[in-house]
Amino acid sequence: MSLTLTRRQVRLFLKLPAEDQRAVMEGMTPGQILALDAMFEMWAADGQQMPGGEGWRVWLMMAGRGFGKTRAGAEWVNQLAAKRGLRIALAAASIDEARSIMVEGASGILSVARSRNVKVKWEPSLKRLTWPSGSIAELFSGDNADSLRGPQHHFAWCDELAKWREAKGAWDNLQMGLRAGPRPRALVTTTPKPMPLLTAISEDQWTVQSGGRTAENVNLSTQFIDVMMATYGKTRIGRQELEGELIADVEGSLWPRVLIEKCRVSLDCARDERDCWDRDERSLWDRVVIGVDPPAGAGPECDACGIVVVARRGNEFFVLADESVQGLSPEGWARAVARAAERWSADRIVAEANNGGEMVRSCLVAAGASIRPKLVHASRGKVARAEPIALYFEAGRAWFAGSFPALEDELAGLAVGGNYQGPGRSPDRADAMVWAMTELAEGRTGLPSIRQL
Repeated sequence: MSLTLTRRQVRLFLKLPAEDQRAVMEGMTPGQILALDAMFEMWAADGQQMPGGEGWRVWLMMAGRGFGKTRAGAEWVNQLAAKRGLRIALAAASIDEARSIMVEGASGILSVARSRNVKVKWEPSLKRLTWPSGSIAELFSGDNADSLRGPQHHFAWCDELAKWREAKGAWDNLQMGLRAGPRPRALVTTTPKPMPLLTAISEDQWTVQSGGRTAENVNLSTQFIDVMMATYGKTRIGRQELEGELIADVEGSLWPRVLIEKCRVSLDCARDERDCWDRDERSLWDRVVIGVDPPAGAGPECDACGIVVVARRGNEFFVLADESVQGLSPEGWARAVARAAERWSADRIVAEANNGGEMVRSCLVAAGASIRPKLVHASRGKVARAEPIALYFEAGRAWFAGSFPALEDELAGLAVGGNYQGPGRSPDRADAMVWAMTELAEGRTGLPSIRQL
């Protein structure tokens, strides 16, 4: 590329896959990178672009770390401030963070203004920015809700709302002061975190939402992304901090997220390989059971067929795999069950019989399952069946041997009292796990009993 980039060259660059974009950037000169960086509106990800339309009041950008939330916020503020006489609130978890990240940071307001050759007057002692147009931005802290009581603004940029100590009070005061001009609006840039305020903002009818994953930022090195995904991928912290998912706890959940994380071990740890050299997979476990919750029908609109592998060693239970499938015919999901049984050397398949009874058995036999399936009948609701199983996890006797995001989301949605508030219409994976663990636990409750002589 030449020293200065044309818009045509940038368009060609943006058509390349992310891996090729990174390779091209490694060969750029510093001047070329700065020229590309200044064309934010051309290369910004969809999640960084201001939503269209007029019917929104809050733009919630909830994304993974390093996605480019700060840069998007700084660009938005500079674009607004080019208009005359606007008052803009800049709120962060503290005044220090507002200054060091939102204003003076590498992707902050002053850096963006310099790239556009706009001279912005910055008065740190007054916590105030002034543009040539006369627009003014002032700094506020989410640690001091009362500081936002009184001032009125046309726009506001709120950074890392999930970190604010007085989040609810500060947000409420900001909203009441967001009343200047015909169309006041706020941008919230934050990494997700389970909190009632963030959930309420996300669900509000006047909120539009965007976001993205850490890996989508082509400015980040592939090595950093690979290390982060290898270390945290599919875990709760990875889904939250890298994927930008808002993972909230259900009130009264049988499996709170903190319990799920507490009960997580690696598969190698579960196998205890130090004591298992030259032993086959089956010899590592006392028993291996496949739990199956068949769907009532077939097709993409139907529930999934829950297929979960659970093992027992001594008095402990381990969830080894979630091999659930969706949208398959009875023959299709039965073959998936048979493959799982063979792969994990299972000694029992437990399948709920309510949806078809003998059809479940015949499908598994026709699919080549070498084990005659045990059919169980659901006489209680899914949550009621799950309650005693949850106690094994609380007692430190049951473990997740790896990460199973879909299964964990369903378990977290099972609440005391019979409510299910997780994804989908039914917790099919969770029910399959409960059936399998119930089979393994029979006769091994660990509770004292009285025998009549």
